[in-house]
Formats: sequence, structure tokens, C-alpha cells
Amino acid sequence: MAVVHAPRPLTGAVLLLFVSAAWGSAFPLMKDLIHRLPVEDLLAERYLIAALTLWLIRPRSLRGLSRGTWFNGVLLGVMFGVGQTAQALALSDLPSSVSGFAVGCNVIITPVMALFLFKVKVPVRVWAGVILALAGMTMFTLLKGVEDHHISLVALGGTLTAAALYSGHTILLARMTRSRSHQYNPYSVTVVQLGTIGVLTGFMALPGGISTPGSLGDWVILAHLSVVSCALGFLARSFGQAHVPAVPSAVLMSSQPLWVAAIAVVFFHEPLGWSLFVGGGLMAAAMLLAVPSKGGASPPSSEVPLSGPPPEANRRLLELTRRRLADLRDKRDDQVQCADALPLPVVARSACADVVDCPWKEPKSVKEPTFDRMMDRATRIVRSKKQDGCCHVKCLCALMEERSPAMSRFRTP
Repeated sequence: MAVVHAPRPLTGAVLLLFVSAAWGSAFPLMKDLIHRLPVEDLLAERYLIAALTLWLIRPRSLRGLSRGTWFNGVLLGVMFGVGQTAQALALSDLPSSVSGFAVGCNVIITPVMALFLFKVKVPVRVWAGVILALAGMTMFTLLKGVEDHHISLVALGGTLTAAALYSGHTILLARMTRSRSHQYNPYSVTVVQLGTIGVLTGFMALPGGISTPGSLGDWVILAHLSVVSCALGFLARSFGQAHVPAVPSAVLMSSQPLWVAAIAVVFFHEPLGWSLFVGGGLMAAAMLLAVPSKGGASPPSSEVPLSGPPPEANRRLLELTRRRLADLRDKRDDQVQCADALPLPVVARSACADVVDCPWKEPKSVKEPTFDRMMDRATRIVRSKKQDGCCHVKCLCALMEERSPAMSRFRTP
């Protein structure tokens, strides 16, 4: 099973830009196809075909998954599926420009949600990218003009709710990719969530019956929407977010309006406008600011995930202990002066016959050794290396062989 390991921010950025382009290419095609196919039917068929395609390519992708993976995959699918349904239902009561801007607000909702829910600290330059992305979004939507259309507050609220669900989807996926409680398999997670979205939207479409495309051209459009935009797009996102944290991911994927405008100019011969150049420049600057450096690709500790890892204080203590023990181990013998050693008890060789009698062994009543006490013991053992009559070897073995969970955390590799 393909498991993502070390973060590669540039690779992740390229994959997320592909996601943005794939989803951007779907907009003009869906806008054309919904005139001949109900939107509920289109969504259900699109996601079910995408899930089935990925499953047929790798039929074993759903075997052996943990319950946590199933739960998170279904939760991701429910969040995105409800968002898609709410956005689609509200579209009839909103101008497309207003709907596009409201959905694009997830670029600002994502960092705010991550900050308040999980205390994720966002770098200043990424905040700058968020602001530039929102400005570029405004150029591509609201500043192009709002059609003479009644704006329903209920529809607007539904679309903003969809944007919040998309933000939650991005944050949950980012946290899931970094969970140490199980291995993250992007392919399997993609199949699970696509299948969940397909089933959810299918239930929405059932009351009126499910219609299928009536011409070969419409089937080709549906194939592109299913395979390229959904299957490959979601798969690229599942891999890409393993390398890029949630907030930069939202900025990179917010470039959809830029791709929509570019496709409209190239394939539908729409005229170039000043909004394309200004908005495109703002989007490009936002993406450059959002791409994390290689050293900063890992998320802050607060974004590291749902379960499994020890507390941050224990990790820091473990790292400090390892460094200190490594320093003591690597000191040259001529730098170890017995005169500088701590007062040592006089121990006869016969006392070392039984390791239980080691003079530095921790009392049985002490269950949780403190850092200072452990360092004191280790320092005295190391410094007594050349002293005659010292049983430091057996004492050190006794120290390292203790089976208590607390001591096992402090062992050097």
C-alpha cells in the first residue's frame, strides 16, 4: 500500500495546483451540462463513476483498512458531499459571481478555523498569501459585475456554510495525513471519500429519478468530470496535502478562478480583461508566498494530529536526554577526570557479583524517574569508567534494562 512519508513541499504544491486546474476545468463544462442534466443527478453520477474507476484500478485498496481510516474517509466524504449539495442548491438563487466569491471565502475561513479549533500558528507570509488570494478572488468574481439577480440571504448562508465545510475538509485531511496512530494511505482514503460523496448525492437525486446523458458528447463531458476532475483531482489532493499544511493548501487551491478564466479565454475565445491580469498577478503572488520551504513543510505541533503521539513536553525531554547522553558518551577518555566526578561510594568488587546490588540502582518505590535523577545516575556511571573496583558496566546495564514504561522513553537508540 502506498504510504506517504517525508514532506516534499514543492511536489505537494505542484499536485495541489493540478487539483485547482482540474476543478477549474470542470466549472465551464458543468455549467453547460446542467442545462441538459439535473445537477443532483450529475453530482451523483460524477462521484460514483470516479470512485468506481479508482476501485477498479486497485481492487485491493479497501482491504485491511483500520476503523480510524474508514471513519475519517467517510467523514471527509460527508463534509465535502454536504458542501457540494448546499452549493448546488443555492446556485439558483445567487448570481454566479456572488456564489463563486462566497465559496472562495474558504481561503480565509481555513486559517481562522485552524487557529480557533486547533491553535495552528500560521506564518506571517502565509497570512499575506491568504489576503492576496482573497483579493485575487474578488477581482475574478465581484469586480466583474453582479448580474441583475435577486440575492437570497438563505442561499448566501448556505454557500458560506459550504465554504466552511470545504475548509473543515482541508484541515481534517491535513491532520489525517500527519496522524501517527495509523499509516496514511492516500489512495484508499480517496476511494472511501469519493464513494461516500457519491452515495450521499445519490440519495439526494433518488426522489426525482436519476437521468443519464443523452448523447455521446455529454458522456465525454461526464467522463472528464468524473475521471480527470474527480478521480485524479481528489487523488492528487490526498497526496499533495501530505506534503503541504492545511492553510497553504487552501491558498494554492484557491487559484481555481484563474484557471477558469484561462480556459474561457483559450477554448471559448472570451476577451482578455484587466481583471485577468490583475487578479492573476495577485493569485500568483499568493501562491508563491504560500508554498512552504522544505524545512518548514511539517506542520506546527498543534496541527499534528488526532491521536497517538506523546505530549510535546515528553518529546522535548526525550530529545534533550538523548543529546546529553550522546555528549557524555562521545567525550574522550582523557577529558574524563576522576577528580571532577561526583562523590562515589566505595564499592568492593564482590559487591558487583549481583547487579541488584548496584549502588546507583533506583529504589523500587520510585516508579517515575525524574530527568535530574536519571542524568545524575548516568553521569556518575560514565565518569566512574576508569575507577578500580567500580561495577559501572553492570550498573549501566541495570539502568538500560529496566522495564518500566517511563525508563524506556529515555533510552538512546
